[in-house]
Amino acid sequence: MTTNTTVRRVVIPKAGSYDRLTFAESAPREPGRGEVAIEVKGIGVNYADVIVRMGLYASAKEMVGWPITPGFEVSGVVTAIGPDAADASPDMPALAVGDEVIACTLFGGYTSHLITQRAYVFKKPANVSFDAAAGVPAVMLTAWYAIHELAHPRPGSIALVHSAAGGVGGSLVQLLKLAGVRVVGVVGGSHKVASAKALGCDVVIDKSTQDLWAEAKNAAPAGYDSVYDANGVETLKASYDHLRRAGKLVIYGFTTMMPKKGGKPNWFKLAAGFIRTPRFNPLELTNESKSVMAFNLSYLFDRMDILQPAMNDIEGWLADGKIQPPPVTTYPFADVAKAHADIESGKTVGKLVLIP
Repeated sequence: MTTNTTVRRVVIPKAGSYDRLTFAESAPREPGRGEVAIEVKGIGVNYADVIVRMGLYASAKEMVGWPITPGFEVSGVVTAIGPDAADASPDMPALAVGDEVIACTLFGGYTSHLITQRAYVFKKPANVSFDAAAGVPAVMLTAWYAIHELAHPRPGSIALVHSAAGGVGGSLVQLLKLAGVRVVGVVGGSHKVASAKALGCDVVIDKSTQDLWAEAKNAAPAGYDSVYDANGVETLKASYDHLRRAGKLVIYGFTTMMPKKGGKPNWFKLAAGFIRTPRFNPLELTNESKSVMAFNLSYLFDRMDILQPAMNDIEGWLADGKIQPPPVTTYPFADVAKAHADIESGKTVGKLVLIP
C-alpha cells in the first residue's frame, strides 16, 4: 500500500435511513501480523447490510457498534502482505503482491482499500471478473453451508428454494443442481422467471401470477426433502407443512418483516411479524420427523474449519465452470444509497456490486 493512498469508506454513524450512509477518508495503514492489504475493485452488497444500517443486525451491534462500516465481501488486488501472511499451507496457497483475490471481512467491506485476515483471502479464478467475484462469497458460502453442513440433500431428492433469482437463492439453485437435486424455485415477479430457469430450476413458480402453495404441491405431491427460506413469517409455516417425513427446513433470513421502500423499519410490522412467527415445538418435530435449522453466517467467521473447505469448493467449481457467479448490477461507490434502496425493493436479480 503506497503512502500517498487515501482510503475512502462508507460510515454509518447511527441507525437510520439512506442519509446515514456517509463517506469518510483516512490515511492507510500497513497490514499487521497475519493480515493482507487489498486495493478493492468491487464490493458485494447484501440484504444484511440494509439490516445493519437500520440498527437491527444483532452481530453488528454485539461485535462493532456505532459508527460502523458495513460490508462482508470484496474483490481486488493484493497491495501488501503482513508478517506470517504470505506462506502457503495445505488449505491456503501462497499469496504475493499483485495477486487478484476475493476476500471476506466481518464488516468493514464498504471501502476502497481493505485490510483483512489472511484466512479470509482467496485467489480469484481467472475466468471470473472483479465485478462478478465481489458478489460471490456471502451468497455462495450461505448456500454451501445451508446445503452441505445442514440439509445434506441426497441426489434425486427434491428441494423448494424461495427467492430463486436472488443472490443466495440463485446460489442455492446452482449448488443443489450440482448435488443432483431436483429444484423448484419461487420468484416474486415475472421478470425473474427467465433468470431462475437459467440458473437450473426444474420448475419455476411465479408467486405474483400463480398460487404459490398450490403450484408447490403440484410440483412435489409427496412433499419436499428440503426447503430454503429467508422470507420469514409470510412463508415459514407453509414451508414446514410442505416438507415430507425426514424433510428439513433451512432458515437464513426474515425479509418479509422488513420495508420494501423508505429505508426505515416499520416497528408495528416488526412486532406483528414477531408475534406471527411460527414456534416449532420439539415434541411436534419429533412426532412429525421433520427438522428446522437456522443460521446467520456472520456468527460463523471463526469457524474456518467450515468456511475454508467451503470456499475451496466454490473456487474450484467457479474455475471449472461448474457454477457461475450471480449476475451483477454495478453502482458507483457514490450511489450506495441507491443500491440499498434497490435491494430493499425486492425487485433486483442476482447481486448488487459497488465499484469504489
